[in-house]
Formats: sequence, C-alpha cells, structure tokens
Amino acid sequence: MPTDSDNPTTLVSTAWLAAHLDDPGLRILDATWFLEPGRDAQAEYAACHIPGAQFFDLDRITDSRSSLPHMAPLPETFAEQMAALGIGDGDRVVVYDNSPVRSAARVWWTFRLMGWSDVAVLDGGMGKWLAEGRATASAPTTPTARTLTPHLRPELVRDVTQVAAASKLATHEIIDARGEPRFRGEAAEPRAGLRSGHIPGSKNLPFGRLFNADGTMKSTDDLRAEFTAAGIDLTKPAITTCGSGVTAAILFLALERIGHMDHSLYDGSWAEWGSFPDLKIATGDA
Repeated sequence: MPTDSDNPTTLVSTAWLAAHLDDPGLRILDATWFLEPGRDAQAEYAACHIPGAQFFDLDRITDSRSSLPHMAPLPETFAEQMAALGIGDGDRVVVYDNSPVRSAARVWWTFRLMGWSDVAVLDGGMGKWLAEGRATASAPTTPTARTLTPHLRPELVRDVTQVAAASKLATHEIIDARGEPRFRGEAAEPRAGLRSGHIPGSKNLPFGRLFNADGTMKSTDDLRAEFTAAGIDLTKPAITTCGSGVTAAILFLALERIGHMDHSLYDGSWAEWGSFPDLKIATGDA
C-alpha cells in the first residue's frame, strides 16, 4: 500500500510507483552514479531496470564549460536532453538509483533547479524495488521525443563567491554531507589534488544518517532530530555541500521534506573549494 510519506514532489514509495507504473504521464529515470571505480552504471541499467525507465547520465548531462564534475547543465542543454529521453511539459517524473551515494536526489534537485515541481525520488531506490520482487526489464525502451520548457530557479544554487561570503559572515548554515573523516580532514579526498578539511563554519551531517536500514529516508521527525543533533539551526537559511554536489542534494531533499523554507546547494562543493589554495579551510570539528 502507498505510505504516508508519498509526495509526488519529493519522495514516493515503491508501492506508490507500482500502482502508477502504467500512468500515461509518468516518466521514470534511473539516475545511478558511482563514485568508486569498477562499476558501470549504464551497463547495470541496461541489464536490469524498472520497466519504462530511461537512463540519466550524471556525467554527460552537465555543464560542459566547467572542468568540475557533473555541474548543473545549462537550461537549454537540460531541455534538449530531457526531451530526447521522452520527458516533456506536463509529465510527472520519478527518479531512482541503485547507488551507495543515493544519486537520484541529485537529479531530483536538477529538475527543481529547472523549475520542475512534479518530480520525486523513489524511496529506497532500486534496492527496495528488487527486494520486494517487483517487475524489472532489460530490453531498451525507445522514448518519443517531447518538448520541455525549463524555468531556471537560480535561488536554489550557490557559487563559490556566495558560499565564501556566507562562511565569512555566518549568514547561513552550511551543511556538509561528507563522512566525518573527510569533513575533519583526517581522510584524503577521493579526487586527486584536493586539500582535506571543510568550509569554515560549516556543520557536518553525513548523508547516511538520514536513511533507515532498508534504504528509505527517515521520517520527518527523525530528519529534524538529525539536523538538530548536528548543531544546525533550522531557523536560518541553509546551503548544502559535499564532495561534488551529489550527496548535498540528499540534504536538500531532507530539508524540503521537513518544510525548511530557504535552502540552496553549492554546486561546486569540495571539488571546487578544496582545489583553490587561497580559500580558507578548517579541520577537526571547528
């Protein structure tokens, strides 16, 4: 049965998706992306995916002008790529993944950035779908080209200059989704050439704390408790960050779930901040 958490603008259950799988206006995207080498997300999609799903390539649908990983695409690029995947104005979108970094949230955020509200993440992702023995497919699905009209919402994204000002003036809660060793500067970054540490004044809330054991997102009460336990003042505007803007979107989704009214995502995240020697960094818990 559908659950109380079902909200087609944020998060829907596997039961909800199964019940709506044949809806004519529903479009499904597999947004699996792996940080670790050795796994091919597109090959895994080709071998097994939710029926009707198309593959969203986070490393290809991006801003090709930037040297940073998977930066948000230009609106015209996004519109062209989504239309080619069969997604157009008036469609409802559900995004899922089969990744340890819950990459579907990043694609959900990208749709939100482009002014799309009728988009949700599949709660528990492909792992829960498979565990429940639900239908899968391996045959490719040929989409019918559509027309999509983006309406960019620039308030949902922050650049390095804006984050540096927020850090210096303490106007925002800057929330880092990376694990504690990376946040504290005790572990090397997975991307070569980056310093270790965190943005001064930022708070650490590792994204894994927002999920239950079965991969579903925690209840809104438990999400609020996690933010509070991390020392985050939820009355302040927030900027989410991580290694490269992927897991930062999980924090963004969680803030949306609990009704926080003013939050944005630092798209460059530590891949950008950690690469500039003139930007201050902090280590430890400071």
